[in-house]
Amino acid sequence: MAKYSEKAQEKVHENMHEMKEGKLKSGRSGKKVTNPKQAVAIGLSEARKEGAKVPKKK
Repeated sequence: MAKYSEKAQEKVHENMHEMKEGKLKSGRSGKKVTNPKQAVAIGLSEARKEGAKVPKKK
Protein backbone atom coordinates (compact mmCIF):
# COMPACT_ATOMS: atom_id res chain seq x y z
CA MET A 1 0.00 0.00 0.00
CA ALA A 2 1.21 3.50 -0.81
CA LYS A 3 2.36 5.63 2.13
CA TYR A 4 1.00 9.16 2.40
CA SER A 5 2.19 11.73 4.93
CA GLU A 6 -0.07 13.31 7.55
CA LYS A 7 0.16 16.61 5.66
CA ALA A 8 -1.10 14.97 2.46
CA GLN A 9 -3.97 13.29 4.30
CA GLU A 10 -4.95 16.61 5.88
CA LYS A 11 -4.93 18.36 2.49
CA VAL A 12 -7.21 15.70 0.98
CA HIS A 13 -9.50 15.96 4.00
CA GLU A 14 -9.76 19.76 3.58
CA ASN A 15 -10.52 19.46 -0.13
CA MET A 16 -13.21 16.83 0.42
CA HIS A 17 -14.84 19.13 2.98
CA GLU A 18 -14.71 22.07 0.54
CA MET A 19 -16.21 19.92 -2.22
CA LYS A 20 -19.12 18.90 0.00
CA GLU A 21 -19.76 22.58 0.82
CA GLY A 22 -19.59 23.44 -2.89
CA LYS A 23 -16.58 25.74 -2.53
CA LEU A 24 -13.91 23.66 -4.30
CA LYS A 25 -13.10 24.81 -7.81
CA SER A 26 -10.88 23.21 -10.46
CA GLY A 27 -7.65 24.88 -11.50
CA ARG A 28 -7.79 26.24 -15.01
CA SER A 29 -11.51 26.35 -15.80
CA GLY A 30 -12.61 27.40 -12.32
CA LYS A 31 -15.68 25.15 -12.46
CA LYS A 32 -17.15 23.67 -9.30
CA VAL A 33 -15.79 20.21 -8.43
CA THR A 34 -18.51 17.60 -7.77
CA ASN A 35 -16.55 14.35 -8.20
CA PRO A 36 -14.90 13.01 -5.00
CA LYS A 37 -12.07 11.41 -7.01
CA GLN A 38 -11.26 14.81 -8.51
CA ALA A 39 -11.23 16.37 -5.03
CA VAL A 40 -8.73 13.72 -3.86
CA ALA A 41 -6.55 14.35 -6.93
CA ILE A 42 -6.53 18.09 -6.28
CA GLY A 43 -5.62 17.53 -2.62
CA LEU A 44 -2.72 15.23 -3.49
CA SER A 45 -1.50 17.64 -6.15
CA GLU A 46 -1.51 20.55 -3.68
CA ALA A 47 0.27 18.42 -1.05
CA ARG A 48 2.88 17.41 -3.62
CA LYS A 49 3.54 21.09 -4.43
CA GLU A 50 3.99 21.84 -0.72
CA GLY A 51 6.61 19.12 -0.45
CA ALA A 52 4.58 16.52 1.45
CA LYS A 53 5.42 12.82 1.08
CA VAL A 54 3.14 11.65 -1.72
CA PRO A 55 3.86 8.73 -4.07
CA LYS A 56 4.53 9.65 -7.71
CA LYS A 57 1.73 9.79 -10.26
CA LYS A 58 1.42 6.69 -12.44
